[in-house]
Amino acid sequence: MDRFDGMRAFVRVVEAGSFTRAAETLGMSRTSVTQLVQQLEAHLRLKLLNRTTRKVNVTADGAAYYERVVRLLAELHDIENNLPGSSNAPRGLLRVDVPSPFANMILVPALPAFHARYPEIQFDLGASDRKVDLIGENVDCVVRGGQVSDLSLVARHVGDLQLGVYAAPSYLAQAGTPLHPNDLQDPRHRIVRFRWANGLPYAMHRSGETVKIGGRYVLAIDDGNAYLTAGLAGLGVLWLPDYMAREHAAKGALVRLFADWEIDPMPLYVAYPPNRYLGKALRVFIDWIVELMGQHAPLAAKLPTGAAARSTPSGPHPPAGSPP
Repeated sequence: MDRFDGMRAFVRVVEAGSFTRAAETLGMSRTSVTQLVQQLEAHLRLKLLNRTTRKVNVTADGAAYYERVVRLLAELHDIENNLPGSSNAPRGLLRVDVPSPFANMILVPALPAFHARYPEIQFDLGASDRKVDLIGENVDCVVRGGQVSDLSLVARHVGDLQLGVYAAPSYLAQAGTPLHPNDLQDPRHRIVRFRWANGLPYAMHRSGETVKIGGRYVLAIDDGNAYLTAGLAGLGVLWLPDYMAREHAAKGALVRLFADWEIDPMPLYVAYPPNRYLGKALRVFIDWIVELMGQHAPLAAKLPTGAAARSTPSGPHPPAGSPP
């Protein structure tokens, strides 16, 4: 048995919570992963995992071994990538998940410049607005808008998205143009709701007046691109980051509402597991995201109220109504 292969397999089983999921993320068969862990246990003469038909739990010895092995594998990675004769260029595979509109409109169009700078870095890119289990799915980092609400993650604040309220001309022709945010409470009006928003209202400010607006919806969506499409189709009022709305507003496909009101910007974060080795590839990617957001959504002078972290097991998620 290759002990390092056994260690890697054991670490992934602990993090994924099952042999099947660990095998999927390692690109191996479940049988191979099971055999590697069994051989490691035989070598150590310790039981590392308790297995049942439903789940896998780490033993006390296994938990202590896991903490040491994670550090050892990180040190091994660092040694291999910093030998005097080795290339200093960042390299390797990064598994990243970002919101779908952010991927389509900002990240992917800019990747050729990143690849020219770091040609040895590969990406497995998830473009989704779902809540990602970073450890269980073996994801190196996520980019998410809104409150970083999982205190078990390390998060770096990389930008602030300016928000606006928009509606399609077809919607306004049918429902009328609201002149004050409170008008959206009228039964004639409706919003398009973003499903991960938990129905929380927005705070809007003008001349010392603050209102929080929710609104009635007929459609709730969990994908940012579909959210935008619903608004363009006239299904309701949208809260959008400027980068998503700019082109459509310029063409007249969306109309900006309440332009004299301010909305707290949506903070954008890169988050990653604390036990994940922060290698060169991940470090330069995060720094590049900071650079990229400096062009598209630079950090505001002051964080918006409510942007502080709060604890929830589901990880980073966007706030009410709009996708990052």
